[in-house]
Amino acid sequence: MHETVEYLRERITRAPSVVLVLGSGLGGMAEQIADPVAIPYAEIPGFPGATVVGHAGRLVAGIVNGVEVVAMQGRFHLYEGWDPSVVALPIRALSALGAGALVVSNAAGGLRPGFQAGDLMLIADHLNLMGKNPLIGPTLAGEERFPDMSAPYDPEFRRIAAQLALEQKIRLEEGVYAAVLGPSYETPAEIRMLRMLGADAVGMSTVPEVIGARALGMRVLGISLISNLAAGISPVPLSHAEVMEAGARVQEPFSRLVRELLPRIAPTNLASEA
Repeated sequence: MHETVEYLRERITRAPSVVLVLGSGLGGMAEQIADPVAIPYAEIPGFPGATVVGHAGRLVAGIVNGVEVVAMQGRFHLYEGWDPSVVALPIRALSALGAGALVVSNAAGGLRPGFQAGDLMLIADHLNLMGKNPLIGPTLAGEERFPDMSAPYDPEFRRIAAQLALEQKIRLEEGVYAAVLGPSYETPAEIRMLRMLGADAVGMSTVPEVIGARALGMRVLGISLISNLAAGISPVPLSHAEVMEAGARVQEPFSRLVRELLPRIAPTNLASEA
C-alpha cells in the first residue's frame, strides 16, 4: 500500500477530510467538485480498472461546499474477482492521506413493502453475507484486529442526514442493507430468506469498505439508492439498465443531500464544534 499512498500524496496535495464512494448511477455527484484533480484508477499503483457499466473508474479530489473531499467514481467488487484487500485499498490509502469520514453509497434492490425504485435509504446496519472480510490476514498499521461493529453507521451522522432530508423534503427511509457476493441477482427464495433475516435492501458492495473504514476509526454514513424491487417482488425481470435509470432520477436530490451534509460531518468541523 505504501506505493499507492505515495503516488496519491504527490497528486492530491491537500489533505482530504471526507471520502465519497459513489455507487452505480450516482457518479454525477463528482461533477460538483470544485478545483478538481481527477486520477484514473488504471494509473494508480495497486488499483485495478473499473469494469462495471456506470462506474467511471477514477478518483476526483477537490472541494464540495467548503469541505476537502476525494470521490470514488465507481468501486471495486468482490464479484469482479478482486481480493477483499483490493476492495478496501482505496479506503485504507485515503485514510492514510488524512480522511476521517466516509460517505458510501450503492444501488440496492428493495425488499421492504412500500419501497419504490428511486427511493433513498439511510443504512442503519448491515448483514455481511459475502463470506469475505477485508481484515483477514496480518493486521495493518493503524487498524484494529477486532473492530467494534455495534454501530458501523455513525448514529450522529444518521441523525444529521435525516434532519437535512426532512428540511429539504427528500424522502429518506432507514433500514438494514444485506451484502451478497453476486454477480447474479437473487432468486425469489433468497429474497424471502433475506427478509426473514431482517434485511430491507440487498446489494453486492459497501460492506468491505465499511469494515475497512471502521478498523481505521473512520466514521461512516451509508446511503442506498433503491434502484429496483427485488426478485419475487418486482413484476419485471431485473437488469443493470434499470439501476442506471433509477440513478439518473435520484441524482439531483442525492447530490443536494450530500452537499449539505458534508460541512456537518467533516471531522475538522466536528472537532471545532466540540
